[in-house]
Amino acid sequence: MNEPLRFVLATANPDKAEEMRAILTEAVPGVELISRPSEVADVEERGDTFVANARLKAEALRDATGTAAVADDSGLEVDALGGAPGVHTARYAGEDATYEDNVDKLLNVLEGSTSRRGRFTSVVLVAFPDGSELVAKGVVEGEIAEEPRGEEGFGYDPIFIPDGGGGRTFSELPPEDKHALSHRGIALRTLARLLADSAGA
Repeated sequence: MNEPLRFVLATANPDKAEEMRAILTEAVPGVELISRPSEVADVEERGDTFVANARLKAEALRDATGTAAVADDSGLEVDALGGAPGVHTARYAGEDATYEDNVDKLLNVLEGSTSRRGRFTSVVLVAFPDGSELVAKGVVEGEIAEEPRGEEGFGYDPIFIPDGGGGRTFSELPPEDKHALSHRGIALRTLARLLADSAGA
């Protein structure tokens, strides 16, 4: 790469922005990540897929700043709920729901269920000023715990037990271990490879 890569982070969620920054700066040496400008309005996530929502956010920030923008849209899909909450993961318990509200609703809905399998999916999309884009996806399978455990992470991390995590929830794993297993870590490392391939083309 002749010039350092420079992206604006499209997410309005500070926890997600911190995690994306930690993973992407390790995966793409020298990358410059700009925080989402506070004056840019929230983007309505009206898409019915993770790709559509990631594209909406990335294109909105690209258009507002004139800089390539990277967005993540992710969600938890639970088999016993037919794939819900899916694209509604962040708003599962309502538009103004807290992390705790969402976790409590999911545990209540699953109470008594014998099937607790699910997966976290992340789609990361870069929208470039020339109209092109790169899309990467990450998926991690796992189980929904019966009660929250651990102090790390955010969102549904206290109740998601990833395969390969030794029976621990994401919130019980150190951040570096979570990033190695997580949907967002997989997607961002895949994006790093796509960026390297496009630079070498």
